[in-house]
Amino acid sequence: MTTLTKPPAESVLVRRPGPRELHPTRTHRRRRALELSLALAVPVALLLLWQLAAAQAWIDDRVYPAPSTILADGWDRAAAGELWPDVWATLKRVLAGYAVGTAAGYALGLLMGSLSLVRAALEPLLDALYVVPKLALLPIFLNMFGLGEGPQVALVAATVFFFVWISTMSAVMSIPSGHRDAGQVFGASRWQMFRHVLLPASLPSVLVGARIAAGVAVLVIVASEQIAATNGLGHLIFDSRALFQNDVMFVGIVCVAILGVLFSELIRFAGRLLTPWAPRDRGRGQS
Repeated sequence: MTTLTKPPAESVLVRRPGPRELHPTRTHRRRRALELSLALAVPVALLLLWQLAAAQAWIDDRVYPAPSTILADGWDRAAAGELWPDVWATLKRVLAGYAVGTAAGYALGLLMGSLSLVRAALEPLLDALYVVPKLALLPIFLNMFGLGEGPQVALVAATVFFFVWISTMSAVMSIPSGHRDAGQVFGASRWQMFRHVLLPASLPSVLVGARIAAGVAVLVIVASEQIAATNGLGHLIFDSRALFQNDVMFVGIVCVAILGVLFSELIRFAGRLLTPWAPRDRGRGQS
């Protein structure tokens, strides 16, 4: 006897639109507000804990002054005009070295990424120089340029150069061959190939390297100023520590942090203006 079984009914999966689909703008604003709140809440909580620890004598406020003490001292030094010369000295060294290093790194990275023979000739040498700690080059720059601004600017330029060179060369080499072929089919000249193919395709990756280099440039100049400078934020930090002025030392550290963040964000903002076609690295509109 044969038993007939009824075939199972087909299941239908129904997906109802959620808040993200129904109200994308409102959902995005709430997500951004949450991210901003978390970004502010964490450092504020740490500062409050630090203030409480200093007030309750959980830590030695002579070694770790309270945030309120650091803020008051920084305000007084800024109002008296004692802080700005050091800030300006560090800033101009960073800007000058960054400009030189970025220009040289981008030009050579573009050349080596485009021409395999140039890359074969120079890449081993540059790879060897890249792994050398850049502070180890400071005595050489002191011998070349003497005391003054030259060694500081050269050290920043050398540091920035390698970050921009590597990112540029890698970006140019990773451009799909179809992009180049399309330019050749349309009879593009070398300038047109650079302007309409190489530059748009490589610039987003180049700017990522440039933004990383901006933060590293601040780190390097502060370390250099602690060794071979008579002014600047690095000298302020080192000199105040030697004099047991820990509140002044922390003022210098805070200024370095602010300078690094502002410089990095400036490069990020410039990248968004220069590459509107590239995906943004912070999830605005992509949450």
